[in-house]
Amino acid sequence: MERLMLKYKDALKALDTLEEILRQPFSIIVRDATIQRFEYTFEALWKFLKEYLKEREGIVSNSPKSCFRETFSLGFITEEETVKFLEMTDRRNDTSHTYKEEVAQIIYSKIPEYFSEMKGLLKKFQEILA
Repeated sequence: MERLMLKYKDALKALDTLEEILRQPFSIIVRDATIQRFEYTFEALWKFLKEYLKEREGIVSNSPKSCFRETFSLGFITEEETVKFLEMTDRRNDTSHTYKEEVAQIIYSKIPEYFSEMKGLLKKFQEILA
């Protein structure tokens, strides 16, 4: 349980840093920092889900996409939200190509929406873990 709570708190802290940078006015540096924060927030989120699935549900899920599919199967997210999280996974995988201006802009433009999805999902676990 302790490990699960640590993963949850890590995800919340990462989400807070993402929210903070999203309030900043646009610049190339802010864009790049936002993408970096999205990247580590996404990692913290899916690793929390992986731990939750293992510890609470007995499900071993070793990739982000399988974690989101299992989270859907358990009723935590809708089919539409699942599609968003799968898309988010693809955008996370694209972050290694942000040296390409058009890729960076696409990812950056999606991050506010992704932030809302991640925040909503973590909020659903607040009561479960209390």
